[in-house]
Amino acid sequence: MTMQQNTGHGRRRLIQACAALALSAAFGVCMAQATVPVKHARGQTSVPANPTKTIVMDMAVLDTLHALDVEVAGVPTAAKLPPQLAQYAEPRYLKVGSLFEPNYEVIHAAQPQVIIVAGRSAPKYDELSKLAPTIDLTVDPRDLVGSVTRNTETLAAIYGKQAQARQKLDALRASISALQGQAAMAGTALVILTTGGKMSAYGPGSRFGVIHDAFGLKPAAKGLNVSNHGQAISFEFIAETNPDWLFVIDRDAAIGREGVSAQRMLDNDLVRATAAWKNKRVVYLNGFNWYLLGSAGLTAMQQNVDDIAAALAPGK
Repeated sequence: MTMQQNTGHGRRRLIQACAALALSAAFGVCMAQATVPVKHARGQTSVPANPTKTIVMDMAVLDTLHALDVEVAGVPTAAKLPPQLAQYAEPRYLKVGSLFEPNYEVIHAAQPQVIIVAGRSAPKYDELSKLAPTIDLTVDPRDLVGSVTRNTETLAAIYGKQAQARQKLDALRASISALQGQAAMAGTALVILTTGGKMSAYGPGSRFGVIHDAFGLKPAAKGLNVSNHGQAISFEFIAETNPDWLFVIDRDAAIGREGVSAQRMLDNDLVRATAAWKNKRVVYLNGFNWYLLGSAGLTAMQQNVDDIAAALAPGK
């Protein structure tokens, strides 16, 4: 081989090496661009676009992801699951802790691309964000419909499900609008939660206040405590408030705990004297959707709107 040939081979190798480096650099840039900036309750986090290994620590978020046909890798455990999420009890889904307490070792070993927290799991955000990009989709109970809409659009942008999200959100808005028309002529309503033989009432701005704030039912009681646990009430309070409609959430049934059912608790002389009872307007809400998911999942909220619309329908 002549010196000229050797030099030619050297140039070719150099060119090939440079081309490889350029391709590698370009690929790296492309990889860096393949992220989605996500605004959430804790600020902004860049997550991989269309991640293939997602860990969800919140049932309402899982409900929305399921509605958008997004596959997840890990989910929290719960004593009972709503029917639409029953499949997530199967072993093929990694169990990554409870709704309140993540299993950090299991999550670390899974090497997720993104972790999603909200509500009950939100306090663990800082620790989980050390393991993988983490977003907090905690909702604002004072603007629950807006929160569900934003969360749905956020998840759709991450997973490329914008068309599905648009269709489902349009249907939700239309059904809420129709429900508002029914609610305007329905009279007053009181929302209560029963658990362990006790009761709490919830008004506008509370965790269950969407019935008043967005769905349009007039509150039967004013000035109720808007804390997470509501305002403790008695049967006398229900009798004095005398709502046209009584909406009831049975927490014990929702979490699978033994106890006196809401139906048995409320079947007494004081409650039977109310307009709601006399007119058969005591409505037992879906405890899974209202308590476990906080009405904050896309399917849960749609079902809740549909259930209340059905209850308010003439002739019911």
